[in-house]
Amino acid sequence: MEDLGADDPRWIGEYRLLSRLGEGGMGRVYLARSARGRTVAVKLVRGELAGQADFRRRFQAEVRAAQRVGGEWTAPVLDADTEAATPWVATGYIGGPSLHQVIAEDHGPLPEHSVRALARGLALALRDIHGAGLIHRDLKPSNVLVTIDGPRVIDFGIARALDPVGEPGLTMTGAVVGSPGVMSPAQVRGEQITTASDLFCLGSVLAFAATGRSPFGTTDSGVHALMYRVAQEAPDLVGLPDGLRELVNGCLTKDPASRFTVDQVLALTGGAPDAAADAAAGRSGAGQVTGGDAGPWLPGALLARLGRDALRLLEAEMPQT
Repeated sequence: MEDLGADDPRWIGEYRLLSRLGEGGMGRVYLARSARGRTVAVKLVRGELAGQADFRRRFQAEVRAAQRVGGEWTAPVLDADTEAATPWVATGYIGGPSLHQVIAEDHGPLPEHSVRALARGLALALRDIHGAGLIHRDLKPSNVLVTIDGPRVIDFGIARALDPVGEPGLTMTGAVVGSPGVMSPAQVRGEQITTASDLFCLGSVLAFAATGRSPFGTTDSGVHALMYRVAQEAPDLVGLPDGLRELVNGCLTKDPASRFTVDQVLALTGGAPDAAADAAAGRSGAGQVTGGDAGPWLPGALLARLGRDALRLLEAEMPQT
């Protein structure tokens, strides 16, 4: 988090801005508090994008679509003004680092039981996303937040409705959308994208969480070489625990028709995907996952770090007097 700068607004809609969380291609993201005291993340669209009619139309459609997704395993869309001079959207704030930060900067690879719990939480998130008629299209470690009670999926910025009827142009054959290294083969080839694409991305995320490396390497050898490996070559799973191989390989199958489904991932990581089975399989409450034998899903040192971060966040949220 960063302090607000001179060029940052102090209010967006009814939300009082507290600090700047980050900045991306679409705009700036702020930590804010609603009039009722709820902590939220507010994304303010870049001014130059706000002036583009095509972008505004896509943004409006994406916000409407994201509002259909439940907030148990994702960051729920709470409010938005897509007609404002500078459009914005407010989502529930999730206090936790990204999976990329946890693996690459803080902790290193997660143990097998943590990766299984991660897989279950992400599969439940995809079940909600796909059930709302969406494909995420950019499931990657930086779009997964790690919390004490399970992972959460964020950033529907490039999600698209599965059925584009009435909204032409949101999904285009031949358009490459996603992040190199965690794309599916269909995304690399510019083919029709289905929900199976998100399952391939899930496999890449799980391999990264378990080994600390992308299964298809990095862009050091060039983006085109990386995309070729995604589309044509077997993943590098050296160091992946044997107990995770069926799960990861099932997601990383090149043929989408043979790839694991969400239900198959859930079956491998804790039982059938219904509410009763979820409770019996180790979910200790709404939006929670546990590790083996109903223990914590994360290593103790990482849980302690998340607890300290939560305390610092509470202090940072206190308004200046």
